[in-house]
Amino acid sequence: MKPVVIIGGGPAGLMAAEQLLAAGYLVDLYDAMPTVGRKFLLAGIGGLNITHAEPFPTFCSRYAERQSQIQPLLEQFGAEELRQWCSDLGVETFVGTSGRVFPKEMKAAPLLRAWLARLKQQGLRLHPRHRWLGWDEQRQLVFQNPQGHITAPYSAVMLALGGGSWKKLGSDGTWIPLLATKAIPVTPLKPANCGFLCQWSEHLRSRCAGSPLKSVTLSFTDLSGHTETRMGEMIITERGVEGSLIYAFAARLRDMLDLQGCATFHLDLLPNHSQAHIEDALHKKPASKTLGAYLKSRFKLDGAKTTLLFETLEKQHWQTIPLLASTLKALPVTVTATTPIDEAISTAGGVPFEELDENLMLRKLPGVFCAGEMLDWEAPTGGYLLTACFASGRQAGQGVVRWLHDTRMKLTR
Repeated sequence: MKPVVIIGGGPAGLMAAEQLLAAGYLVDLYDAMPTVGRKFLLAGIGGLNITHAEPFPTFCSRYAERQSQIQPLLEQFGAEELRQWCSDLGVETFVGTSGRVFPKEMKAAPLLRAWLARLKQQGLRLHPRHRWLGWDEQRQLVFQNPQGHITAPYSAVMLALGGGSWKKLGSDGTWIPLLATKAIPVTPLKPANCGFLCQWSEHLRSRCAGSPLKSVTLSFTDLSGHTETRMGEMIITERGVEGSLIYAFAARLRDMLDLQGCATFHLDLLPNHSQAHIEDALHKKPASKTLGAYLKSRFKLDGAKTTLLFETLEKQHWQTIPLLASTLKALPVTVTATTPIDEAISTAGGVPFEELDENLMLRKLPGVFCAGEMLDWEAPTGGYLLTACFASGRQAGQGVVRWLHDTRMKLTR
């Protein structure tokens, strides 16, 4: 029998391979890069946040408008199952203070090594440096490798080609025109979990680029009129803002940018103090002390926050205590664009779920399945991206098994 071909060696592709190998199928996995799992390894730099330990309903809500498609996958392979899977590979995990789940070694490499060793022992055949070019007239897959072009027959094919960020790691979106030749529509890729551009002054850029804003609260009202407020950390960059707190709002900020050309959120620089308390303290500022020095000594407001405050509030208003206090509690930050898509942690857009059946097989291309980030969904950082990639790869792999079994049964009737 012809092998099952998987194209893409990230978590989704490897998880699909695991399902197929367990079912006894011969599996060839092709990847354009010299080694597999490169973006997975990058995600592990600084600590591999593999999933999240929050309650299941809250976890599922992180997938927003695609919750109805992602939740059934997570019901089969969610955070608890993923942690058990890691344990079966000899990699123990722990829950951090924020609820995020990490391997005890905090690295992706040991997990990937153990996983690949098990897959190879089960018979996985890896073909690195093979870039997919589409299909030929005989419906065989065409690849380009260092020696030239090759063709590969298949009984089924699983596409796990990633989104469009981090091209140097292989996630470059070059598969989109290949599916277009088969009349498969693809929602345009957009940056997700990305930074945003702001019109900072040269003074702020020179003093604060790279500075973290810790323990701030971000409040944003999205296009639907819903206001969310969340505490966390972010970073002032030379071009704008980025960081985990920004990523949590990235999709909604991007949507407003697309519609209006700009988006404004508000920062509470002193979330542990009420406005009334701040006003009372400002009235007691000694005349001999500068405002910056007083804010630092009285509220421990660091240089980056103070500079951001002075960037926002003109000097003639520094003595207007109610205005100064309200700005400290709700400092407006306007973003004008996202950072480039290749710098994003992940991308939105991709193959719509409406083009797929329950096995994640393309309705217009029987025997061709899709999984991972190339599907049209997005989620914030915090372990949600990886969990859904694993879960969709598992679903697609098992979908291939079911489809091949059903196809074989029809042929024997």
